[in-house]
Amino acid sequence: MSTLPVPGIPGEPAVPVPGVPGEPTVSGAGVAGGSAVPGAGVAGGPIVSVLGVRHHGPGSARAVRQELERLRPDAILIEGPPEADPLVTLAPELEPPVALLAHVPGAPAKAAFWPFAAFSPEWQAILYGTATGVPVRFCDLPAAHSLAESEKRDEKRDEDRDEDRGEAEDEDEGRGETSGLRADPIGSLAAAAGYDDPERWWEDVVEHRGDTPFEVIAEAMAAVREGYEPDEREARREAYMRKTLRAALKEGYGRIAVICGAWHVPALTGPLPSAAKDNAILRGLPKVKAELTWVPWTYGRLASWSGYGAGITSPGWYHHLFGATDRPVERWLAEAAAVLREEGLAVSSAHVIESVRLAHTLAALRGRPLAGLGEVTEAARAVLCEGDDLAVELIQRRMVVGDRLGQVSDGTPMVPLQRDLRDQQRRLRLRPEALDREIDLDLRKPLDLDRSHLLHRLGLLGVDWGALGESRGKGTFRETWTLRWRPEHDLALIEQAALGTTVAGAAAQRARDLAATDRTALAELTSLVEQCLLADLPQALPEVLAALSARAALDTDVTHLMAALPAMVRAHRYGDVRGTPAEGLAVIVRSMLERIRVGLPVAVTGLDDDAAAGLLKHVDAVHAAVALLETDGAGEEVSPRSRWLVTLRGVSDRQDLHGLIEGRLTRILLDAGELDDAGDRMARAMSRGQVPARAAAWVEGFLAGGGLLLVHDPRLLSLVDGWLTGLSGEQFTDVLPLLRRTFGGFAAPERRAIGERVRSAGSGARERRQDVDERRAAAAVATVLAILGKEDG
Repeated sequence: MSTLPVPGIPGEPAVPVPGVPGEPTVSGAGVAGGSAVPGAGVAGGPIVSVLGVRHHGPGSARAVRQELERLRPDAILIEGPPEADPLVTLAPELEPPVALLAHVPGAPAKAAFWPFAAFSPEWQAILYGTATGVPVRFCDLPAAHSLAESEKRDEKRDEDRDEDRGEAEDEDEGRGETSGLRADPIGSLAAAAGYDDPERWWEDVVEHRGDTPFEVIAEAMAAVREGYEPDEREARREAYMRKTLRAALKEGYGRIAVICGAWHVPALTGPLPSAAKDNAILRGLPKVKAELTWVPWTYGRLASWSGYGAGITSPGWYHHLFGATDRPVERWLAEAAAVLREEGLAVSSAHVIESVRLAHTLAALRGRPLAGLGEVTEAARAVLCEGDDLAVELIQRRMVVGDRLGQVSDGTPMVPLQRDLRDQQRRLRLRPEALDREIDLDLRKPLDLDRSHLLHRLGLLGVDWGALGESRGKGTFRETWTLRWRPEHDLALIEQAALGTTVAGAAAQRARDLAATDRTALAELTSLVEQCLLADLPQALPEVLAALSARAALDTDVTHLMAALPAMVRAHRYGDVRGTPAEGLAVIVRSMLERIRVGLPVAVTGLDDDAAAGLLKHVDAVHAAVALLETDGAGEEVSPRSRWLVTLRGVSDRQDLHGLIEGRLTRILLDAGELDDAGDRMARAMSRGQVPARAAAWVEGFLAGGGLLLVHDPRLLSLVDGWLTGLSGEQFTDVLPLLRRTFGGFAAPERRAIGERVRSAGSGARERRQDVDERRAAAAVATVLAILGKEDG
């Protein structure tokens, strides 16, 4: 190995180094620098070892740890935001995967993440530094600048959308090949080596070697970057890395190890620009105030999105490679067999032995030093899963990606809202998990009721940790939630931190803010009332109800009122169930219902097909909600349901209704026991004087409540059957889509029962025809033919 002495830090006072007077020794391999200057240190001169790695590479992580133990540096520089330097000491208390979260106070939407896993080289360097007492610093562009630059890029992107597309395409072509190389240098090296898969090339030349040849990687990156000119953002990043390195040398550190992406190694080891030139590049950078903290991360998130340019698709596999120092293939397939057994699949030890043999054979046939993920997956598919793709997908989800969720310590900086949620999670025994977890809550139990309140409050804050299932029935005491924690939830909590120091206080303030916003629609306000009751926020209800009452009094659109009423009724009912009644809610509900009754006759006039279908949904929702209302004892003799049915009866008697509306109202009134002439109404709707399309719409509306009515009422079935058989071929083709939509919505047993009724009715008609004495009927037939003018027939 040979050293690569270069003019490392021009513009700074030089410390004499044996063999290279006046310059520090800078190496792209670490090992080279150490072997060239034995015993060099503060007494002899500084040595800078730049270790080029692949982010989240288990081989690089293991090699970095070994190299640091050999070099024994007195300072470590790591690619990352320097504002996170004070957070390094917390690393031993954290459980990876974790991420550095940088955000702008007051505008948390401007945020960035730097994730770390146990197999990340940077994480191993941090652990080494904290364990040995070696200072660890981040050397990338500060988050204060990168967040400001991202905002500037977003603004520029918005402006570019307004420009001519042809100019944008010319700019893209002008970036040329070098932009592609910068984006994926590993892919470029893999292609040069004849590989079509960069992941497989990296595993063969790095991960499966047991060590990482840093000097070779440095030379390869120098070749890839030959003639490359970094763009403005990358030039600033690398200029700041060199600036941080100069600062460390100026402080007198003798052995400095720099851990960065392999792509940046030539920028830190080649002939470097002067300090004045780097300062000029960094001059005038936009800046914002940035705060940083540690947050939990997940392997699933690491696979789908990475804060570095090199994302990975198999974090679970990489974690296994990092932890299994011997027989990784055998251990992996044995664990895969255990996962399949947990799902009830019969997998024996003989299956495991055979799959290991197949994986090694595939690797040998393909000239690979060790079986990789592709080989073990194919072996598992063929032997363990016996070709079942669902079983392979299970291994992919549980092992290749993994369900690991990191943890942060109590000493990690948090906003009060985060800390309050953490305390409540412990009190309520709700641990955040990366995989979906379903829980059933019985609201009659204090613990489950508190859990429900917490999840509803978080939903109001935009933290969708829990998704409420559809199994919750109206007026029941049970809720079903599906919980899944995502890293973005911490960012959402930070975003809402200004609303309060507790989850309850912040949710109440959020409800007040939404109620005070003029842009909040009436239906959204009623939903907000329901959320306040479900989340047990009585302190916010008065303001929300006042805003709702004022908005409802001014809104003249009856459809808005109809859209808002169901949520109000549910809120009123659930307030009683949960023991959190909302005073004044019943008055608002009655007022809205009366305005709906007055406005409905006007709203059903002159509707086309789409408008009729939309209004019908509101009618059904209001009808279902009114069924939950009862006379409140305030001097009412007629129930809200009775008054609502009177309104529907008056509307249904009009002659200008859309067929869909008339049919549905007829069915509602029939089911409510308010009609005794439903058959006559159907007969009129399907008479020959009606347009077939309107008759089909009437049938669709009438049968929307289900098809059992036709099974149990032979007259109605006969009317529908007679109308259909009386249509001409062209008319039947026109109404077929409506009929298919109507009858397709019935359950299979209903359709089968209707078919059997029609068939039995046809058989009965044939039997009746067989009982006719044709000789005695001949005189009557002749008379009818004479009347019709068809005596010769």
